[in-house]
Amino acid sequence: MTMKTQLGLLAGKSTHFILSKLGRGSTLPGKVALKFDQNILDDLAKDYEIVVITGTNGKTLTTALTVGILKEAFGDIVTNPSGANMITGITSTFLTAKRGKSGKKIAVLEIDEASLPKITEYITPSLFVFTNIFRDQMDRYGEIYTTYDMILTGAAKAPQATILANGDSPLFHSRQVVNPMQFYGFDLDKHEPQLAHYNTEGIICPKCEHILYYKYNTYANLGDYVCLNCDFKRPQLDYQLTELSAITNTSSEFVIDGQTYKINVGGLYNIYNALAAVAVASYFDVAPEQIKAGFDKSRAVFGRQETFKIGNKTCTLVLIKNPVGASQALDMIKLADYPFSLSVLLNANYADGIDTSWIWDANFEAINEMAITEINAGGVRHSEIARRLRVTGYPEENIHQAKKLEDIMQMIEKQEADHAYILATYTAMLEFRELLANRKVVGKELH
Repeated sequence: MTMKTQLGLLAGKSTHFILSKLGRGSTLPGKVALKFDQNILDDLAKDYEIVVITGTNGKTLTTALTVGILKEAFGDIVTNPSGANMITGITSTFLTAKRGKSGKKIAVLEIDEASLPKITEYITPSLFVFTNIFRDQMDRYGEIYTTYDMILTGAAKAPQATILANGDSPLFHSRQVVNPMQFYGFDLDKHEPQLAHYNTEGIICPKCEHILYYKYNTYANLGDYVCLNCDFKRPQLDYQLTELSAITNTSSEFVIDGQTYKINVGGLYNIYNALAAVAVASYFDVAPEQIKAGFDKSRAVFGRQETFKIGNKTCTLVLIKNPVGASQALDMIKLADYPFSLSVLLNANYADGIDTSWIWDANFEAINEMAITEINAGGVRHSEIARRLRVTGYPEENIHQAKKLEDIMQMIEKQEADHAYILATYTAMLEFRELLANRKVVGKELH
């Protein structure tokens, strides 16, 4: 270990110690350590079996579910629980690592798609998990094919690592890759091939450029796809979900490879995250009973169906950042069997994506199918999201606006309904959580 590495470790760990005494988390320890040695992550991460989870939607919850399962089998797992998924956050994560009770050194890391090629210069993963790729922050990522280029470039730097990909996504079966590849997906009752919804991206056959059809379409461009013009179709699945037993706004039950599982978060889209976690567990030869125990202890994390009280109102905070994610969140809250208010918080900072035109592709029209008592539009672009919500046909007199999130919080506190759903873009979610943490309603998180 070089002198600059030793100094980086000392400075980074000292910074973490001071911040922890102040009750705060930060990526600052990683920043400090990297100032001394830009290659320090190389040393910190050696001897670990590293699982990298990347993709547009579902990274944070897939990471949390996977960590919960692997903890049951191996004890402490190194991870970045609140999505501090760039190089400073990953470095901070390894600076504070503890070894599991089994002695096995495992890290499960959520990594941003655009950061992956940079980070795999310093760490060597054993396994990559690709959740999905949808249009997201077009100003930063570009088209879905550009995003896929980014993560394949990152994975190719560890060519021996297996890629565990969502087989229901046509994009993940569109190219030959240098890594060994396995697939997970839904294997449910089929019907005659049909077109996906007209407002769906990523449904062009990569071989002949005809439109793909679906024998089963879960949502967006995911499902059992086939090209009727050539031989392109979904690959053979290595891990299969064969039954959806129950889906509510707060939990889901399902069968994977003959085993029944339950998670404590709702919505169809989160079942994909659980399926990915089960696939990772199988890769590590974790027994089904330990998987179930991990799921039993799982809870929504860091703005992903996180629940709390504002006054006497029961609230659920859900991150939204692109059309597919927002539409799935709306489908999830539609399952609630009680009246509630809806707050939509729209920011347009760099971490959100500065182009907010995506809200017009999200299915906000679904609000008219719910028992929503009132709507609050908040955030930097409150007038823009208010306009989008008015266009749905929801009664305009029940839509209120406020730029300051403190005002939104007060509106929720004074509302008549006992429940509130809050949909927020990334920086709005962070700001709202900070207000909640100041009230000691939720704990502070590293971000």
